[in-house]
Amino acid sequence: MTSTDTSESADARAASGPAAAADSVSELDPIIGLEQGLVILWRRVRGLIRDRASAVHPKLDPVCYPMLMILRRADAVAMADLHADLGIEKSTLTRRIDSTVRLGLVERTPDPNDARARLLALTPACRQRLSELESVHTEQWRTRLSDWDSTDIRRLNELLGRLGDSIEVHDG
Repeated sequence: MTSTDTSESADARAASGPAAAADSVSELDPIIGLEQGLVILWRRVRGLIRDRASAVHPKLDPVCYPMLMILRRADAVAMADLHADLGIEKSTLTRRIDSTVRLGLVERTPDPNDARARLLALTPACRQRLSELESVHTEQWRTRLSDWDSTDIRRLNELLGRLGDSIEVHDG
């Protein structure tokens, strides 16, 4: 059984019982519906991240995958910048970095601007692996959204950005 099958089974179970009663409340209050939808989406995205992390390295903890995605955007990143982007405790970040270093996915390099600091970067092998997987992941999204209009996809991106900004402004 795939993670998608499991997700669909869970969604079918959620369609009856207490969840169905909650759906009637969410129809009256769109914010409750949003919260419920985000919980379902979060569960599904966690499954995607788990699968993507294991595709990078079988021993990669899925919680480290977002860090790799951030490191992928630049040649090297200061730990302080990574800390700000991820919004996690420094000790937690250090453990995640240590884990990915042990797996050969991330390396620490001296910061040329601060002899006390270290920069973090993907290893060439990890960067190559992520590049290989990007085309696979892009094609998976194209398949999932094949019946969507490109305008809807752009609008979803816009709305997700607004939602993220709203969360950051009010909770960050």
